[in-house]
Amino acid sequence: MSRELERKFLVARMPDLSRAEKAEVRQGYLTAPEDSTELRLRQKNDVFFLTLKGGGDLVRVERETEITRDQFETFWPETRGRRIEKVRYTDQMPDGHQFELDVFSGGLEPLCLVEVEFHTSEAANAYVPPDWFGADVTEDKRYKNMILAVNGLPG
Repeated sequence: MSRELERKFLVARMPDLSRAEKAEVRQGYLTAPEDSTELRLRQKNDVFFLTLKGGGDLVRVERETEITRDQFETFWPETRGRRIEKVRYTDQMPDGHQFELDVFSGGLEPLCLVEVEFHTSEAANAYVPPDWFGADVTEDKRYKNMILAVNGLPG
């Protein structure tokens, strides 16, 4: 079983992204926030995915498969009202961890979130973020992408 173990933070200040990998992302949800699992469509540049994510905060089940553009476009209309667009920057930090920094657009501007994945819960809980990270929102459901797609910016 695949699982995702990550912590999510607000961004206090933007880091140097000049060497980061950049991807244009749009994603939409086929399920609603009250469902026990998420089923999402994602376009990352010119690659398309269908992803299932289980419930949870720090640790979640995740299964993902690449799909064709036609498959993506077939189901995309069903995500109306549950979509987000963002630019994702991925890079390595000096401590060896990789980060994914999302800069949201549209109604979610000026939100920026950064995530770091871990191999164990112990490593995740012991992690000390760099000073450009802001508040830890890992367990704040308002910052889950599906909730953002439905409800917009947290109040």
